[in-house]
This record gives sequence, C-alpha cells and structure tokens, in this order.
Amino acid sequence: MTKALVLGGGGVTGIAWHLGLLCGLQRAGVTLSDADTIIGTSAGSVVGTVVAAGTDLEAAVAQQEQEVAPARSGGRGRGNAQWLAAMAVLVDPAVPAQQARARVGAMALAASTQDEQAYLARMEPLLPVRDWPARDLRLVVVDTADGRDVALGAESGVSLLSAVAASCAVPGMMPPVTIDGRRYMDGGVRLGAAADLAAGAERLVVIAPLATLGRDRIHDEIAAAGAAKSLLIEPDEASLEAFGTNFMDPTRRPVSVRAGLRQGVALADSVRTVWSL
Repeated sequence: MTKALVLGGGGVTGIAWHLGLLCGLQRAGVTLSDADTIIGTSAGSVVGTVVAAGTDLEAAVAQQEQEVAPARSGGRGRGNAQWLAAMAVLVDPAVPAQQARARVGAMALAASTQDEQAYLARMEPLLPVRDWPARDLRLVVVDTADGRDVALGAESGVSLLSAVAASCAVPGMMPPVTIDGRRYMDGGVRLGAAADLAAGAERLVVIAPLATLGRDRIHDEIAAAGAAKSLLIEPDEASLEAFGTNFMDPTRRPVSVRAGLRQGVALADSVRTVWSL
C-alpha cells in the first residue's frame, strides 16, 4: 500500500496550522509522517521538509506557539495589493491557466521586493535540514517565464533551500528564485494543491489551508490522482477565524497552530479510515 501526503499553500498562518494539525493527529494516534510520498507547495514545502526530515512535531508546535512582535509593515501593503492583482489574473476563466501563470510571472519579475540573496538567507532558518531528506519529497514551483509548473526533488540537483524558497516566493511579496538560469515563483499560483502529482498512490490525504480559493480544483486533482481512498482536510470556521485576514501575519501563528491541534484531534477517526489498513 502506497501513501501520499499533499500539503498545500497558506503562508505563515498556514505553516502553523499545518504543523498543529499534524501534531494533533499524532496525539490522537494517527501519524501521517510515514507517507511514501510527500508533496509540498508554498507553506506546504516548508512543512513537507519538516515532516520528511523526521522533525519532532511537538517541538515544532512549541516553536509556533511562541508569541512574536508585530512586524513593521514596510512594503507589505504594496505586496498584498500585488498578490491580489495576481489572484485576479489567475482566477479569470477567460485566460488559460498556464498563460495566466506566465502573466503573473511577469508581474513577479517586475515587482519591487527584497534582494533574492537576502530572501534566501531569511528562509534558511525555517528548514530543519540543509540537504534533501532520504524520502520522496517533491516541492512544487512555477516558472515565471512560461507558467510551467515543476515538482522538484532530490534528483533535480537543486539545493533544498532554493527549492523551498522558490515554492514560497509569493508574487509581489518575495523575489522569484534563480535555478539553473531560470526564475521560479510560488507553486501556489498553480492554485489547487498539486494533489494530481500523487497519481499512483493508493491512500491520499490532502491538507489545504487555502482550500476556499480552489476547492473544486483540488477535488479535480484528487480525482485525477485516482487513489482508492482519499481525504481533503481544510480549515473549519474556527481555524479560518484564527488565520485572520493576512496569511503572512506572524502574530497569528500561536492561535493558528492551536486551531490546527484542535482540528487534528477532532479529525483523527476520519483520517484513520483513509490512512490505515
């Protein structure tokens, strides 16, 4: 029996909620870290690396529960506006998906953001390891030039840091990341959760903090994967309230991780029926 765990995007609050949910499930006796394949997009690329590396989830949750001071706004308001503009392009039904992603790629390249090397340095402390874990870990990125989505793994020869940073590079907020002369951005512009990349797995669990932005697309992806048993987990109303209105707000981490813990315990039986023999 092959199992696939798919972790979708969701920003800072999504990372916290992901970790809380996984830890809550673990506390209830359901461990998803034994997945044969882990697919991560954006926030899910960070959490996927944590899971694949065998990091102690209790310790990861404790770190998320630490209070942080509000960050200075700086250019974040402008970045949020640019991300909303990108979303308007991505959800326009009149524009083919890959073409829309290419348009967003041009917007990402033109945006005024921090230096790429500074961005990589800021991302590095989020990773528990520097080398790819000895697991089938796939991280989703999108080429800014043509909108093509790519799943990077250890066999790609790309550094783990570059892969995660690229997968998390929200257009307008972070700079695209250079890999082999090409510039890559947040895999989340693919929308959905990349569950279709889990084709061949017999058991599939998809955790999507931003499912409300593409629930139908995620269900189509799950259908395309063709798993015998599958489950989509998305934030409930209380978790959405915990996230607040800014998915990049670090002050929402403690309440988001606690919401994930609660939801993980509550969903344990449903997940167990999909994940266990």
